Amino acid sequence: MSRLAQTDGLTDVQQEILATVRDFVDKEILPVATELEHRDEYPAQIVEGLKELGVFGLMIPEEYGGLGESLLTYALCVEEIARGWMSVSGIINTHFIVAYMLKQHGTEEQKEYFLPKMALGEIRGAFSMSEPGLGSDVSAITTKGVRDGDDYLLTGQKMWLTNGGTSTVVAVLCRTDEGEGTAPHKSMTTFLVEKEPGFGEVRPGLTIPGKIEKMGYKGVDTTELILDGLRIPADRVLGGATGRGFYQMMDGVEVGRVNVAARGCGVARRAFELGVAYAQQRHTFGKPIAQHQAIQFKLAEMATKVEAAHAMMVNAARKKDSGRRNDLEAGMAKYLASEYCKEVVEDAFRIHGGYGFSKEYEIERLYREAPMLLIGEGTAEIQKMIIGRRLLEEYRTQG
Repeated sequence: MSRLAQTDGLTDVQQEILATVRDFVDKEILPVATELEHRDEYPAQIVEGLKELGVFGLMIPEEYGGLGESLLTYALCVEEIARGWMSVSGIINTHFIVAYMLKQHGTEEQKEYFLPKMALGEIRGAFSMSEPGLGSDVSAITTKGVRDGDDYLLTGQKMWLTNGGTSTVVAVLCRTDEGEGTAPHKSMTTFLVEKEPGFGEVRPGLTIPGKIEKMGYKGVDTTELILDGLRIPADRVLGGATGRGFYQMMDGVEVGRVNVAARGCGVARRAFELGVAYAQQRHTFGKPIAQHQAIQFKLAEMATKVEAAHAMMVNAARKKDSGRRNDLEAGMAKYLASEYCKEVVEDAFRIHGGYGFSKEYEIERLYREAPMLLIGEGTAEIQKMIIGRRLLEEYRTQG
């Protein structure tokens, strides 16, 4: 058990869940993660194991077959899983965001249809906002949903869809006609698009071209999504009414940012573990490099960053669980954890010296994975915009 990144005030049930996930990571993920990552192979056996543990239903309410746990419990589990292999946490995260959006905004029929199967991992979720030319400018999306009798026809192109190939339901944000003069963010609708797993034309009007080749974050499939007159029944509009998609997606992204912060914490903690272990094994000038002050300074800085990022992530999760607004805390946690993760990984890489550049050492994989956290769920610049605006709301001067 690590001294770092401990969380006070957990219940016995939370501690038991975390211990089970930690044991699974140590036995089933860490021994195979680097090999699977180098082959860019989907971790099918690991996913089946997580299904059996109930991780896919961790936050789904008990009445729909889930465990009904808190965002904090989920985030702490994600931290442990990312410590083993960040790609696995990505497979779970998009599924979790769709389940959360259904729980918070879905109609009762939608909840009863999707959530029990999602809790078992039989239905796997993905969500899609971004488009090729937009980046973080969600309000400028061009993918359209046009009413056609009792259905909608969806047309457009989406980008950076995690789990695009393996998912069976995708929450897709489209622009709909809410009338002349309606603000752009009030003319968006979330559609629940069901599909078969795989690549190519997975249903009439819906194509998943193939996996996007990436520097890191391998194993998990990242894809485009092409809609060409895809027919979707009106009862697959999330919540049953159009024009609410922007708010639904932002609610999902808010908890997703806590998840990305948790991933940063997990990767940073693993990098520290690798760095502190190697520093005690490697000898220079007649003694372990851990006894050199320069290395001790690095270890001290790394550990402090791991501890600080974990504390901010836990605070953001607990605030959301309490029912309070947490966009400020989630933005801060995501920003700090991703930046600190990059720095801790680089320091561990430096401690390894030339061996850090070798694919035989795990730190090489972490060095390629950490940058994804700087851009996932909104770049650092977007987080700082959110933080700055919220601070000005809180500290607005009078007169």
